[in-house]
Amino acid sequence: KYSPYVRESVSNWRVYHFHDTSERARVKQKHAANVNLRLNTDAGNLAAYLRMLREKHEPEYQRIVGTIRLVAPFFDDFVYREGEPEFVELEWTQKGNPDTPFKAHMFSDGTLRFICLATLLLQPIALLPDTILIDEPELGLHPYAITVLAEIFKQVAEQRQLIVSTQSVELVNELTPEDVIVVDQDNG
Repeated sequence: KYSPYVRESVSNWRVYHFHDTSERARVKQKHAANVNLRLNTDAGNLAAYLRMLREKHEPEYQRIVGTIRLVAPFFDDFVYREGEPEFVELEWTQKGNPDTPFKAHMFSDGTLRFICLATLLLQPIALLPDTILIDEPELGLHPYAITVLAEIFKQVAEQRQLIVSTQSVELVNELTPEDVIVVDQDNG
């Protein structure tokens, strides 16, 4: 049996996995606009969550958008339809072309994953779980995006426990030896 102290702590851990960027990925589908209390672990409610951040946490939202622009300079902003739609989906505009919205499938897989990671990590600190586990965040990311992501990791780790599993030499090179724990499998 788990101690009540451990159970309470572990129940607040969240494991995030943004690997699925296929056409059927939940992040690319319409979803209920009211599912926005937490970012889903697969970012299946990303559009609704970003909308909530824009409405209630404007500084953090702007920081997310600005960080995305560092990695994807063509990106302008997310699109929000007027009124209170029952369902939303991720839409965005390109710089210089604000009248033509694009859907999530127009992002490269790496850009979409970076958007998910930036939204997760740059949301208001009070909304973050105490412990965040992220599985192989570097998949599909441009080397510069990995550098930006490592800087975000360092900032978040000052206030939250962050556990990241990776096999990426590029990501590990962005960290200090004190930040890294090497794990080897021994005898199964």
